[in-house]
Amino acid sequence: MTDEYKRPETEDEVDLYEDLEEEEIEELLNEEKERINQKRKEERMEPKRPFPKWVFWLIAIFLFFNIAATLPAMYPIPAIDFLRTSAQLMMDEEVQSYRESVVTVDTGIGRGTGFVISEDGYVITNEHVISERERLWIYFDGDGPYGATIEEAVPEIDLALLKVDGEGFPELELAETASYQPNEPFYFIGSPLGFSGIANEGTIIGESAVGNIEGDVLVLDAPIYSGNSGSPVINQSGEVIAIIYATRTEDEHGRVGLAVPIDLFYEHLNE
Repeated sequence: MTDEYKRPETEDEVDLYEDLEEEEIEELLNEEKERINQKRKEERMEPKRPFPKWVFWLIAIFLFFNIAATLPAMYPIPAIDFLRTSAQLMMDEEVQSYRESVVTVDTGIGRGTGFVISEDGYVITNEHVISERERLWIYFDGDGPYGATIEEAVPEIDLALLKVDGEGFPELELAETASYQPNEPFYFIGSPLGFSGIANEGTIIGESAVGNIEGDVLVLDAPIYSGNSGSPVINQSGEVIAIIYATRTEDEHGRVGLAVPIDLFYEHLNE
């Protein structure tokens, strides 16, 4: 990691635990998923055409953009923007493979995100996601619930290790260290605003010391929402370098995300 970015002393952090509101936005995304699936079915049924497949995807995206443009009074513009980006990323094969390993953590009183790090079902999430719970259910995209147990929780770095019942799960690869370059792009996937498996992208601003985490965290320029707690920060090599846990507002950068670097996981939980 580098040490070029320093935290303003006056800013507070806001965790990203999801309280299961935003049902209208969830309905919008489900409609868009259904529209894309329908396009895929129609494409498979139709004979070959004298122009490439990307034309059909372009039409699907165009239709989604037009629908989104008609709903500014119903949905917040930032949410519409992040849905647009997510719809595009959902067509990327690598991002699709990452999504298979990302789960929704349902505690009965809210939802967060987690991701699988071993085929026998070990999952990383935030400690604040599971600290107060009525149940602990894990959902993969279109699959679940799975029962889970808490193997270890470390509030000092806001991380927890869960064990999902079962085996043969798709897993994400962990980086050896949270190395990066300033403004380096990354993907992140999670369960924001009541969704599941939503992919988006951002850039790494730098590092900062914070009050409630033992060690520096990564500061992110990215559209991060409630429910993204526990989302993996995935670099361009497909490796997880950090885990999103909060946001804060700064004078220089505005609203930014905060993520626990993978180095702290190794120091506290890898045993």
